[in-house]
Amino acid sequence: MDPHHHLWNLPTNRYLLDEALDDFTSGHRVTQTVHVQCRSMYRADGKEEMKPIGETEFVNGIAAQSASGEYGSVRVAAGIVGTTDLLLGKQVEPVLDAHMRAADPRFKGIRPSVVWHADSRVRPLDIPSRILLDSRARDAIACVEKRGLSLDLWAFFTQLDEVLDVCRAFPHLTVVVNHLGGPIGIGPYENRQEEVFLEWSTRLRRLADCENIVIKIGGLGMRYAGFRFNQEVMPPSSDRLVDDWKHYVHECIDIFGTERCMFESNFPVDRGMFSYQVLWNAFKKLTTNYSKGERDDLFSGTAKRTYRLDSSAV
Repeated sequence: MDPHHHLWNLPTNRYLLDEALDDFTSGHRVTQTVHVQCRSMYRADGKEEMKPIGETEFVNGIAAQSASGEYGSVRVAAGIVGTTDLLLGKQVEPVLDAHMRAADPRFKGIRPSVVWHADSRVRPLDIPSRILLDSRARDAIACVEKRGLSLDLWAFFTQLDEVLDVCRAFPHLTVVVNHLGGPIGIGPYENRQEEVFLEWSTRLRRLADCENIVIKIGGLGMRYAGFRFNQEVMPPSSDRLVDDWKHYVHECIDIFGTERCMFESNFPVDRGMFSYQVLWNAFKKLTTNYSKGERDDLFSGTAKRTYRLDSSAV
């Protein structure tokens, strides 16, 4: 299954059910997927904090199309991860409840915007720094935990100590670290791959002590990791991805174990760098030395447990 992709309809980039299914059925057996928030189809009107509910409503409609069985056996958006502003504090409760009403039982958690870096060459969003340490955010996260939802976090490796603080403060909350914990290879980290790898690994090992953490392996097609696929004329082969990524992927699995790791596509964001088929071929090649049970964890089991996906979710 694919536990991390997006659905959107942008002026120059459409990725709705048809486009997603073209990828999901391009040579690998994808059975279920999880849509993760991407600022798509927000409500145009109403209270500002309620506008992200529009994305959940929109995705739930696509999930219902898929669940009809009229579009094949893949259950697209069997799980939905929405978003909210953590700085709402306790006032986040009606937002969370609205998400859950809009997509019950598919709604599984939230991914707030927290990714930040001091260097503007790296920083993707114009948001405050250290949101996760704000007392209002802690109040909001408590509301997430209370509802049995998970917390997805895209954060750079430089922010992982903040993620660790959240995990320690909320030991019963499932925290899903996105994109391998955000190694960086651009801006001030260009040509410092070994140094970054060691610091990234050290911080991940501290995180692994928290049993409530799981991690997604993927997202390395984005420019932040510094592999520069976007600067090349030809897209990389699966063997090239294996060569570039193997140290990160194997280190992550060694640290967390397969029972806390899951592969993700991050499509269509990474789609501009390589095809869906090539990506999952690379993941399969990266795991040829793992047991069947370990591969089952990486390709489906961990994701299904994390997002509580079963027959009732589709």
